[in-house]
Amino acid sequence: MHKPHGHIARALAIAAPLFAAAANAGTYPDFGYQPPSSQYAGPLFQLSQSYPSTAPPATSLPAFFEQLPSPMSNDFETWRAYMSAVKDYCLEGNVAANWDVQKNSLRQWFHMPWQHYGPLGREGIHGLTKEAQIQAKQLAPTQVTTGQTYAVGIYNDIGAYTIGEVWKDPHNPNPDFTSSPNSFANGTVVCKALFADVNLSEVPFLQNPVLWQGYITKTFDSADREVKNVALIQMDIAVRDTRASDTGWIFGTFQYNGAITGKASWDNLVPVGIMWGNDPQETGNDFTNPQPTQTKINPNLKQTAINAKTSELPPTHLGWNGRLNGPVDNPNSSCLSCHMTGEYPQLAIMNPTFQANPPAVGSAEWMRWFQNIPAGQPFSAGTKSSDYSLQLAGGLANFYDWKCNQDGVFVDGHNACQKADQLKLMLKSGVKQQHVQPVQRDPGLMELE
Repeated sequence: MHKPHGHIARALAIAAPLFAAAANAGTYPDFGYQPPSSQYAGPLFQLSQSYPSTAPPATSLPAFFEQLPSPMSNDFETWRAYMSAVKDYCLEGNVAANWDVQKNSLRQWFHMPWQHYGPLGREGIHGLTKEAQIQAKQLAPTQVTTGQTYAVGIYNDIGAYTIGEVWKDPHNPNPDFTSSPNSFANGTVVCKALFADVNLSEVPFLQNPVLWQGYITKTFDSADREVKNVALIQMDIAVRDTRASDTGWIFGTFQYNGAITGKASWDNLVPVGIMWGNDPQETGNDFTNPQPTQTKINPNLKQTAINAKTSELPPTHLGWNGRLNGPVDNPNSSCLSCHMTGEYPQLAIMNPTFQANPPAVGSAEWMRWFQNIPAGQPFSAGTKSSDYSLQLAGGLANFYDWKCNQDGVFVDGHNACQKADQLKLMLKSGVKQQHVQPVQRDPGLMELE
């Protein structure tokens, strides 16, 4: 049974603030792993959790909404101004504040609670959570050693209102607010900065790096932590936009290229591409490219647009068959594909390759992970959607796992350990395919199910 880490700060041992009557500032722990004073003496990460108590008005939509290309096409140049505007929206005020988002004087940003818990939990310098391993040659032919990825995500005030509604009662989070007929509200923006712990000399595009300190594991397979430098490698964006009719979401990715400015700068983030659907009719595999020497762009995709400027974008592997994914992401997935599996309880895995016996590439079973699922609709039958938010799904899983390990008490009429057992099927589990049943949908919305 998992026991809380010895360095949990402002966290599980402080039970009274955690279970306050409402999700006010200070209700949820800031981080799970505090760096020792012998390694770090600077300021500690604070969770931005003063979620709006009333929904922002429709007039508060970000200004970049006016720049959405119409009609949407797979010509990236029609998207360039839009992606630049979204990047500016994410970075303005945050870079100057070193992503201490409470100090942003231009607009409000917020974090998802319950990311502090467990072996992947938030560290105490920048609030980074552990993500995936970086495989050898995943970033460049010269990258012959492995690495690991850490990340921190933020939500604008429109998305934060929904977060606050889900977590208003700290004892009983309520995912009804993100599940059909509900969802994150139009205008929700999510920005996630990703950092690599990798041998920088092996990755040419990580020259002139933007470096953060993080209290991270020594290697991906290690549980021991130390304060190390990590390099900015990627930034992801997600925008809830009802005009993206098939999914209701637009996802984009930026990749770091230190040659752009010749100095360490967030301006070195160049667009990889953008997507608003999974192209469920496209079942080929010719453009999958896990160890890239070039960026292989699939011209047959209609709902992904990729940056073709080789002078700007370093060679990258993209996602399955050329769908959008970033350099530290899974080349057999896509931005929308993995995020649409977010649900409660988390019965689905993020990718078909995570099974002991994966289905044939491009088969009907494989293509279940490349559907177009509308916002608020779950991936698996009998679940509620976390509306393309893996952070929300993970937070719910963490909460019930903690409740089980704390005292096994009943939550909302059900034993917390029973809920935790369901939720721990999350992400890279070995759940059998027959345990992940599809939701029955209108045939007009689903071509391949």
